[in-house]
Amino acid sequence: MRATVGIFDSGVGGLSVAEALHRLAPSLPIHYLADTSFFPYGDRSAAEIQERTVLMVRRLVEEGANVIVIACNTATSAGLERVRAEFDVPIIGMEPPVKPAVERSQSGRVLVLATAGTISGQRLARLTERHSGDADVVTIPMPGLADMVESGEIEGPRIEAMLGAVLHGPVAEGADQVALGCTHYAFLRPVLQRILPPHVELVDAGDPVARRTLHVIAEAGLEVDLGGPEVEALCYATGDVTAFESTVDRLRAAGAALPPLRISRPVA
Repeated sequence: MRATVGIFDSGVGGLSVAEALHRLAPSLPIHYLADTSFFPYGDRSAAEIQERTVLMVRRLVEEGANVIVIACNTATSAGLERVRAEFDVPIIGMEPPVKPAVERSQSGRVLVLATAGTISGQRLARLTERHSGDADVVTIPMPGLADMVESGEIEGPRIEAMLGAVLHGPVAEGADQVALGCTHYAFLRPVLQRILPPHVELVDAGDPVARRTLHVIAEAGLEVDLGGPEVEALCYATGDVTAFESTVDRLRAAGAALPPLRISRPVA
């Protein structure tokens, strides 16, 4: 049986994961579901997000996906265990890359940028406790930042001012790793690299999750034609499709790395 990967997020953020997976396996069919009618997840209760996660996974499975990636740290924290119990397909979640950031840190000071929903979840707390060791891991909530990315704003003075305000002090105090705890933030890598000193490293989970997905596909005995022709990712949005398309256009115009997309009919 050939693998078809279903990826979902609250909006465009998970496209950073879809791009990483498409780059590794351009012929792999990808169905991307942007739950824009429920965006942002970070402002919702854990119970709401868990129910939404179940619904999104069900819709992707019904569309033919036989491997699922929850490309959202908040949804992973709220719903991963439940959907793994309810669906008989491999499901990969997203977690802030605390472990690699701690392992790479020379100063023992690590920053995690995340939404309020991810920071308040137990998964990040357990992750930090398990992997921080002697390092000082500081979580920084970024209210409104995912909303800016969701509107296509990934460059400019507002973005630079917001990021500079929260990063300047901790970096001056010795932080040398910045872990991106939201898939939306992956699109901010260019501006972050400009405002951070050269010794400060950015760590996100997009590429590792893409590689993990290919490993899971192989473990499940599913086929991927790595030598086949490139295919577009089939993309759905639960909200206003025109607005979603406009955001994708703005991201591309700003230089964001995105997979080739075929944006299809909305889902209710």
